[in-house]
Amino acid sequence: MMHRTTRWSAAAAATATLALALTGCSSGGSSTAAGSDGGGGGGDVKVEIWNYWDGTNADVFDQMVKQYDEQTDGVTLTTATIPNADFLTKLRAAASSKTLPTIAIGDLIWVPQIAQIGTLADLSTMLPSDVLSDVNPALVSYGSIDGKQLSVPVSANNLAYMYNRTLFTEAGLDPDKPPTTWDEVMSTGKTILAKTGKPGYELFTQAGDNGEGLTWNFQVNLWQAGGEFLNTDNSAAAFNTPEGKKALQYWVDLIKAGVSPYAAWGEFEKGQAAAAQEGSWMVGIWASDPPFDFGTAKAPAPADGQAATNLGGEQAMVFNNDDASAKAAADFLAWFLQPEQVTSWCEKTGMLPVTNTVATGSDYLGWVKDSQPALLPFVEQMPDAHARPNTPLYPQISLAFAQQIEKALAGEVSVDAALANAEKAVNQVIAQG
Repeated sequence: MMHRTTRWSAAAAATATLALALTGCSSGGSSTAAGSDGGGGGGDVKVEIWNYWDGTNADVFDQMVKQYDEQTDGVTLTTATIPNADFLTKLRAAASSKTLPTIAIGDLIWVPQIAQIGTLADLSTMLPSDVLSDVNPALVSYGSIDGKQLSVPVSANNLAYMYNRTLFTEAGLDPDKPPTTWDEVMSTGKTILAKTGKPGYELFTQAGDNGEGLTWNFQVNLWQAGGEFLNTDNSAAAFNTPEGKKALQYWVDLIKAGVSPYAAWGEFEKGQAAAAQEGSWMVGIWASDPPFDFGTAKAPAPADGQAATNLGGEQAMVFNNDDASAKAAADFLAWFLQPEQVTSWCEKTGMLPVTNTVATGSDYLGWVKDSQPALLPFVEQMPDAHARPNTPLYPQISLAFAQQIEKALAGEVSVDAALANAEKAVNQVIAQG
């Protein structure tokens, strides 16, 4: 058990070179070598944390790291901000030079790839069982690989329905009664289009350079229709089914009706479309200066379907560089996942709780209702949230899928042809490994 008080330092992106790893370097200019005294930190276990957060998220995380350090003897934590686009590349370079950080915090879909970069600690043997059992099961599933728990979530978000209350009012619709079903999305959208001339519901219709915007938005409707994206062991596509056809036909019908534009993403956020499936992070982004009067609701589902949304967020992984640093890292993560810390983190950043205790607790829900009521539908959806497949091939799979599905949305091929072509493309990615 570690006693309490130590040093803390944060390395900014510009100084987050690979030489930082495990040296205990400080952005405060200290030249203290790892293991030397340096004014009270001699012999401390060094834990370096890489993440890609910036702005408020980075500031709050660094403050929490400092808070932990101030009450913990025997460990020195440093944080380094690595740009999102460079994160995996720098990790691979660090693995080659044997300078991996102790903790890597990155996008949850990266977990299987990072597991191939270096040896990750099995956190199921290092975290208290009551901590791990309190985490949202779908979030836990991302890090569950080959019988080991290789990551734990530290932040979460999901997708729900956001809409422009002003456009609803202009169309003669009640802004306090957003659609709850696919049919209502269609009928509401048609009314808005007829009354205002603006599309009623924006879809993410173009694959772009990575496909994931289209794929992860479409997966919500696929799951709502009762379908699956890949089979249970991620060895083949599973979406070319009646359920997959139902979801894709819904998108095509929205576009054909003029309710959804076939265009680059961003019309809703500019006030040029009445609604969209947006992430919970938008509530925080718009909190202080919204571009228009907006509302939120749970993601509409087919009347004969099921509630579902898609999960996003970040997961923390511990590289097993040595027993002492891995144990210290696990101790920090166990502290970070305690209700007090989860609540503080969520209230200050707008992230959704990763633990069930906080997500359903009166303290956090009271804060949401009083301070950020627009977050409530996102919070309430967490039990219905699904995990994307945790395979290292997922980025290539997502792009291959989106490139074929986009052709149906553009009217170039039929729904059946697009699903068949996407199935073939995804299975080829999987076969090639």
